[in-house]
Amino acid sequence: MKSVYATLLAASVLSTPALANHHFEAGDFMIRARAVGVLPAEDGRVSNGDSVNIDNSYVPELDFTYFFTPNIAAELIAAVTPHDVSTSSGIDAGDAWLLPPTLTLQYHFTQFSGIKPYVGAGVNYTVFFNEDGGALNDVDYDNSFGPALQVGFDVPIEENWYFNVDVKKIWIDTQATFRPSGVTADVDIDPWLVGVGIGYKF
Repeated sequence: MKSVYATLLAASVLSTPALANHHFEAGDFMIRARAVGVLPAEDGRVSNGDSVNIDNSYVPELDFTYFFTPNIAAELIAAVTPHDVSTSSGIDAGDAWLLPPTLTLQYHFTQFSGIKPYVGAGVNYTVFFNEDGGALNDVDYDNSFGPALQVGFDVPIEENWYFNVDVKKIWIDTQATFRPSGVTADVDIDPWLVGVGIGYKF
């Protein structure tokens, strides 16, 4: 009788969603939806001597991850983020939208139970659009290419479903040119992307 109980208990544990089908394998594909805070760590100077201020933004984000092995994966994020810009003297420098597709190569740690942490490094190419110069009239932002770093973790919550926390540091350096004044600003936006969301593995 004890052996019967032991067998039933083992079967129950193995069928628990938190333990079943949560091992990453080569060929696995995961899609995540996150709410992301885009927090610029700006460092910029306008040609008139002012510094640049860029506000935070909170946006939805999708990311797509493909596993080459149980440990090695690549992730591509897709999101757009709007930001208002001002100067230290109180001038409204308008706003702009950023499209920063970012590709990272990740290492996923598999030796932990109940949590799947990862680290990543890669590149981003940021495209600026819908620029508005505010009180400085027209503005044009140069697109930017730069590195990206990443750390995060997935927690199994149901069969094929995961809770995710992810933090990225992206380096975005651009030059803004305001017309017709000819005022320019060299701006390092360099945001932190702090995200929380849900993932599903196929």
